[in-house]
Amino acid sequence: MPEIPKKQKAQVIEKTGGPVEYKEIDVQKPGPDEVLVNIKYSGVCHTDLHAVNGDWPLPTKLPLVGGHEGAGIVVAKGDLVTDIEIGDHAGVKWINGSCLACSFCQQSDEPLCAKALLSGYTVDGTFQEYCIAKAAHVARLHKDIPLDAVAPVLCAGITVYKGLKESGARPGQTVAIVGAGGGLGSLAQQYAKAMGLRTIAIDSGDEKKKMCLEQLGSYAFVDFGTSQNVVKEVQEATEDGLGPHAVILVAVNEKPFQQAAEYVRPRGTVVCIGLPAGAYLKAPVFESVIKMVTIKGSYVGNRKDTAEALEFYRQGVIKAPFKTVGLSELQKVYDMMHEGKIAGRYVVDTSK
Repeated sequence: MPEIPKKQKAQVIEKTGGPVEYKEIDVQKPGPDEVLVNIKYSGVCHTDLHAVNGDWPLPTKLPLVGGHEGAGIVVAKGDLVTDIEIGDHAGVKWINGSCLACSFCQQSDEPLCAKALLSGYTVDGTFQEYCIAKAAHVARLHKDIPLDAVAPVLCAGITVYKGLKESGARPGQTVAIVGAGGGLGSLAQQYAKAMGLRTIAIDSGDEKKKMCLEQLGSYAFVDFGTSQNVVKEVQEATEDGLGPHAVILVAVNEKPFQQAAEYVRPRGTVVCIGLPAGAYLKAPVFESVIKMVTIKGSYVGNRKDTAEALEFYRQGVIKAPFKTVGLSELQKVYDMMHEGKIAGRYVVDTSK
């Protein structure tokens, strides 16, 4: 392995609200149960923008290196780490570590651990060349998986795969994906298809419509921007007109969260994944009761969900459309995100 440098380039937030600053910082040494991963590529997620803006009710560390979709190579490890070798490929994801001892960790709900460490939020993340993570939690990546292409799967892919599992939808059933043209939505459609589900894409704009129907495998598209009646159109897109068996909400604004319970079919499930700042869920009580609708939240996948989501990717059934820019250009990506101008996902190359 090449020598580990003392200094590295990183994108650092010094104060809440940004901006991010591209500068040189120290390379840290891994603790006894940790690994040091030489991050080659990192996906950029909406959460990273929330971390910069500090608009979630969860405080970040400062100064902070953001990022939580990092793919790279293990270059150093602590004395207690026995199941990962130097030179192995690994992914650093949102859950950087957890206690592994509480009741949640014991039942494979480690994202719910009260002591969970969050990459790029409560601990430094992947917008740097060398990143620390707990060995138990890094994603194991096969060496035949390209590191740039897999980066977005480490958050967006695992998250939507978990949401689809939580929805309880069975093969052959229909799922509506709301926010279908974004980073999460584009993956949700593919995972749904790989799991034997039929998908209705809900988003707006001709570019997204074309992508969802021609590339991502949805059989219907409802444009919430031009539709006179979204609820009616979504229900009409299902074979019996009763609506989809499940709705996966990955939108970045509040309104769709308030409509979903109206068009999901009786006994259907609404799964909330996207996190619009300050948003609230709303559902009509009468219809929700007499239709026996389930409304639930789905956070991120556990270690097993991660392995399963990555295996689908390795088999070639998941393609995450992405564009690559240098790590030095991260602020430009945030600006585009802020303006809603991103189709698919952006990945930063830490060497540029």
